[in-house]
Amino acid sequence: MSYVFDLERSARGLRLNRFLHSLTRREKRELFLHDPDAAMKELTDEERAMVRRLDWKAMQDYGASFFCLEKLARTKGVTNPEMVAHFRGESLEQFLRTRRVPGAR
Repeated sequence: MSYVFDLERSARGLRLNRFLHSLTRREKRELFLHDPDAAMKELTDEERAMVRRLDWKAMQDYGASFFCLEKLARTKGVTNPEMVAHFRGESLEQFLRTRRVPGAR
């Protein structure tokens, strides 16, 4: 279940969102891809674990903004449909069967 992005969730996710947004900078992306531990040094153990697992749903529930999650997805080569399928607990193929987008299958 997804929850309303309220002030409490926003405050809890601030550090994670700042990290995710930092992936818009080339040098941070490269550091993350080559030395994830160094790139994520400001995150808590729990936050680092979610990022390592690419646990999109857990990060969203924790307080990550979808728009910041997209920065991580692009860095790791994950498409929006793949990410959304994970939110729904589906495989990409299952998710795409629910879409009415020509050529998406």
